[in-house]
Amino acid sequence: MAITTWTFPTRHSFGEEEKTALMRLCDQAIASGNTPGYNGPEEEAFGKEFAALLGGGYADGVNSGTNALYVALRALNLPPYAEVAVSAITDPGGMMPIAALNCLPVPVDTMPGSYNIGPEELEARITPRTRAVVVAHIGGEPAPMQEIMAVARKHKLPVIEDCSQTHLASVGGQLVGTFGAAAAFSFMFGKLACVGGQGGVVYTRDEEMYWRIRRAADRGKPFNRPAGASNELVAINCNMDEFQAVIGRVQLKKLADIVHRRQAVAAMLRERGLGELRSVAIPQDAAADCCYWFWRLRFRQESMPCRKAEFCAALAKRGLPINPEYSGALPARQDWFRHRSDSHPWTSAPDKTCGSRDYPTPNADTTVASHFNLMINEAFTAKDADQAMAIFREAEQELCQ
Repeated sequence: MAITTWTFPTRHSFGEEEKTALMRLCDQAIASGNTPGYNGPEEEAFGKEFAALLGGGYADGVNSGTNALYVALRALNLPPYAEVAVSAITDPGGMMPIAALNCLPVPVDTMPGSYNIGPEELEARITPRTRAVVVAHIGGEPAPMQEIMAVARKHKLPVIEDCSQTHLASVGGQLVGTFGAAAAFSFMFGKLACVGGQGGVVYTRDEEMYWRIRRAADRGKPFNRPAGASNELVAINCNMDEFQAVIGRVQLKKLADIVHRRQAVAAMLRERGLGELRSVAIPQDAAADCCYWFWRLRFRQESMPCRKAEFCAALAKRGLPINPEYSGALPARQDWFRHRSDSHPWTSAPDKTCGSRDYPTPNADTTVASHFNLMINEAFTAKDADQAMAIFREAEQELCQ
């Protein structure tokens, strides 16, 4: 049997526009004799332009998505050893800032057959010690925020949205990032838009929260305080610099088109019968408008004579870009959490059971075991979609003989 092979199209997301913007900033620096720094005009403009994309509000550029979450949480001024309910499936950087702030991350199980948490799963993890909630939108797929916010309001808990993987997606007609007290976005090089190698944004609709974010992002500096005030809280330097911001401003102009093109790629694959295959199911909330950082697909074990690993290997050897198992996005299964290897804050908490407490996440475990991720991007053409479908069908045929 002949094997179809395919070369994954590169994004070419960096172009002459970014080069021109960087050269303009360099030319200004050379002419003035001043090195571009941070908290400058480019970063200010970037923040305003990002907030405008989300319908208004306030945004502060920072140096990574992980630090965006750190800053958003620091701005809440949570007490030491507070419990923070957080999505079980997330990047380690979506959970570690909680412990770094002397708080206790409490993993919330996902909805059945989903990478995202739901209201019932959140309710089950809330205790009298819970002080905040972090909701991650995974892979470009929004969590059910209306229902989650209802639970949070019931318990009077602030919600931080982790939108590191999900830009300009919406649920129920509302953009992710606009539901909670604040939202963290990543702009690292592999995301839908970037500011270079690493970068992030903290967004809020509340002006007072914005000023707390600004202080938390820059060593507690007294932004929006009377003259003579000094640094008022302990925080680290998370500033975005002017070079990052000038790239980001160009990338923001491309972001909506990138999202639309990724959605078009998903539509092309649907039209070509991806969801009708014996081997693959397409799970998705009908109320959600995804941006497809990757595409979560379920392996139909009930219809196939092989295991998921064999099927994914057959796809990969033909060049289809997949992640066969998203197990790296279960931080509570990693040594730092399982062994509480840093000891603090767990061993210092008033409740001494924190260091050994287990948080079962059966839905998340089952979903990771039964799903795989298809990596798509905005450079896919109709020909690429045809090739991808040929590979799916060929792998299926090979394993069903």
